[in-house]
Amino acid sequence: MSSYSSELSRSQEYLSFRSSVPLRKIVVDADGTKGWKVYDSNPKTIKCPLICLPPVCGTADIFFRQILGLAAKGYRVISAEAPVYWSIKEWCDGFRKLLDYLELDKVHLFGASLGGFLAQKFTEINAHCPRVVSLVLCNTFTDTSVFSYNDSAAVFWILPSLVLKKMVMGNFATEKVDGEIVEAIDFMVERLESLTQSELASRLTMNCINCYVQPQKICHLPVTVIDVFDEYALSNAVREEVYKCYPNAKLAHLKSGGNFPYLSRSAEVNLHLQIHLRQFEDTKYTALEKVTI
Repeated sequence: MSSYSSELSRSQEYLSFRSSVPLRKIVVDADGTKGWKVYDSNPKTIKCPLICLPPVCGTADIFFRQILGLAAKGYRVISAEAPVYWSIKEWCDGFRKLLDYLELDKVHLFGASLGGFLAQKFTEINAHCPRVVSLVLCNTFTDTSVFSYNDSAAVFWILPSLVLKKMVMGNFATEKVDGEIVEAIDFMVERLESLTQSELASRLTMNCINCYVQPQKICHLPVTVIDVFDEYALSNAVREEVYKCYPNAKLAHLKSGGNFPYLSRSAEVNLHLQIHLRQFEDTKYTALEKVTI
């Protein structure tokens, strides 16, 4: 890792997150080498928490503002970063085992970019025995063919780290952006730098290998789509496709926020997450701690 540290990772807010929420490494696979990295807030008595899933370049700590902001309001929020998995099926099997380990029968998922795609695939693959109560999708997609790397995805595993990082960095727009977006990009670049070659190659492989979501298995669930209206890595056509797949979804539009609005516009994103979770408050699927007077 480089010795450079971004402004956000030196901030009081981030340091207080790191000192108050422990990072756990949870091994769920038989070979004992693959550990999920997990931050888990609030009481374990909440059995239907919100689980956040990061994009290709993200580590579990990128959702620190969601964990801090929502935990302060009584929500249980978990951020989960997968070990190296080379296929979506493998990832979904691993995530199911993680939920079993955490003794979570049902969950709400908040996924950004690749995290949003994997959230949809997990929901679809487990449709016969549902584990997902609702979805919040942020700057995400429903079909990997939108990336121009479908044909080369099979060789990502042998490409040097530097080449893979360049591919990801090409999507970080930095023109015409405000200070908070610049801070968010710096923080994410720092996270990207911390990933090993196999971590990055495996994520890019899942991101780009031919695969699409079958929305008919998911669209009956409550879905909120969080989108930004300024520049970000995906095109308008991709956004429209997501809307088409989820015609009944609630749309949460942010005027700006770039690729990482959960960092650069965290107050707005947290508000939309609260609004989304509010519909479950008086049900057994609440992510909120019951306050008894």
